[in-house]
Amino acid sequence: MTNIQPKYCIDDIYNKINKTLTEDIHSIPHETKKILEKCFNEGEQGQLILLNILILRRLTNEHELIILDGLLFDYLMKSNINNIKEKLYYSFPNGIVPLKSSLKMNYEILQKLLIEKNFKEADKLTQKYLCSLAGLNENNKRQWLYFTDISLIPAEDLYTIDLLWQMYSQGKFGFSIQRKIWIFNNYNWNKLWQQIGWIHKGVMRRYPQEFIWTINAPTGHLPLFNQLRGNQVLASLFEHIAWKNNKKS
Repeated sequence: MTNIQPKYCIDDIYNKINKTLTEDIHSIPHETKKILEKCFNEGEQGQLILLNILILRRLTNEHELIILDGLLFDYLMKSNINNIKEKLYYSFPNGIVPLKSSLKMNYEILQKLLIEKNFKEADKLTQKYLCSLAGLNENNKRQWLYFTDISLIPAEDLYTIDLLWQMYSQGKFGFSIQRKIWIFNNYNWNKLWQQIGWIHKGVMRRYPQEFIWTINAPTGHLPLFNQLRGNQVLASLFEHIAWKNNKKS
């Protein structure tokens, strides 16, 4: 796709964005958001600059995915300008996350649900994927995971699922986000539950009505994980080799 904006405009904005970024790839500084918001509100010209930056990062230079990419995509998805929507769909027809899978699982539906911010359905589908990845098919009477199942989940697939949640939540959701909070709180489960909002007024929230299914939920609130059988399964997930292979998680 040909850039129709003057190159110096794109470079100028991109350089300003880069100067505001920190080493924490899981968060976006307020100054960065202000620049993106300003560009978006300038209409087609500003939105084309954002689109070209995203194309430059994802398709031309193939930079590693960071939350900036997800935020750029989110802004552009909100556009009501046909030219922007058409170019965005042409460049990223299925979203921005490469759907890698060791078991050839198809994560297109999950990506679509997360792009649409349909977090409740995305959460249900995530649980189904985890069971399938651990070898539990739909005909299996047991549709929940034991801690011994977790090691069967391929690292590549777990990383893909987590990346999908991160990219379409501005870095707020994902198992790796929950894991960081758990580690930060010295592996204290009660502090984790409180910080991610799974406990309300000292009591575990009831599924599904008491959980928060919007981007306004606390950081780490989603995806959910069944705690009825204790913390051992989630502890195994947090200790999965996927996070050790990816040092930034």
